[in-house]
Amino acid sequence: MRILFLGDIVGRTGRDAVMAHLPDLRRTLRLDLVVVNGENASHGFGLSPSIARDLMEAGADVITLGNHSWDRKDLIGHIDQEPRIVRPANYPPGTPGQGSVVVTLVDGRKALVINVMGRQFMEALDDPFRAVADVLSRHRLGVTVQAAVVDIHAEASSEKWAMGHVLDGRVSLVIGTHTHTPTADHRILSGGTAYQTDAGMCGDYDSVIGMAKDAAIARFLRRMPGERLQPAEGEASLAGMMVETDDTTGLARRMAPLRLGGLLAPTTPDF
Repeated sequence: MRILFLGDIVGRTGRDAVMAHLPDLRRTLRLDLVVVNGENASHGFGLSPSIARDLMEAGADVITLGNHSWDRKDLIGHIDQEPRIVRPANYPPGTPGQGSVVVTLVDGRKALVINVMGRQFMEALDDPFRAVADVLSRHRLGVTVQAAVVDIHAEASSEKWAMGHVLDGRVSLVIGTHTHTPTADHRILSGGTAYQTDAGMCGDYDSVIGMAKDAAIARFLRRMPGERLQPAEGEASLAGMMVETDDTTGLARRMAPLRLGGLLAPTTPDF
C-alpha cells in the first residue's frame, strides 16, 4: 500500500496548496491512501465541515485533528456524521467523534488510521498509549487491516519517540504532528514500523510555525497577549511523508519525505 501523510495544514495558503497539488500527487505517486492533519486548516484554528469536504474532494481519505479539534463549533455537530474526520482517541468517553477509522480502498484492502494527542506540555487527556492499545486490540495488522497509521499530535519529541518504539512491529507508520517543523529522523524501526518525529506543516514557512511573524514575535518580546494570531499568507510548502507497506505483514518496506513548493528544499519520493 502506498500511503502519503501530510502534516498540519495551516490556514488558507496551506489548504489551497494541498488542494492544488494533491490530485496530481495521487496520480504521479500512485497513492492508495492519503491522510492529512487538518486541525489548523480553518484560519489557523480548527477545521470547518466545508473545508473538510474540500480536502476530501481534493483527494484526502482521512483527516486527523489535535488540540484545536473543537475551535470550530460547527464541527462538533458534524463529526459524528463523518467518520473520516478522526479526533484524538484519548479524549474522554462521551466526546463527539471517533479516534480511529478503518478505510476500505477501492480494491478491497483496508487501512486503519488512529489519532492520539500527547500529554507532555499539552492538555491533560487520557493515556495515549493505552488509547492506541485499545484500538489495536480490535485489529490485526496484515490480517484484518493491511496497513495502520498512527498520528501522534504532541509537543515532546520524547513522547513521540516512545510511541514509535512501543508500536514498532504493530503498525505501519507512527508519525508526529503539532510542532509544524519537519524532522530529519525518518527511519524504519527494527520491527518494521516507519517513524518520523514530526511531519512538518503545509503552510507558509516565512512565519512563526505558520502564523504571521509580527504578532507572534511580539508575544515573545513582551510576554503579553497581543493581537490575535493570523496564518501567514505567503507561498506554502507541502511537507509530509510517503510510505510503502507490505500487504502480507502490513509493515513498511520503504519511506521518503515529500516537500513541495515555498521555502523548503524540494524533495519528492522516487519509488
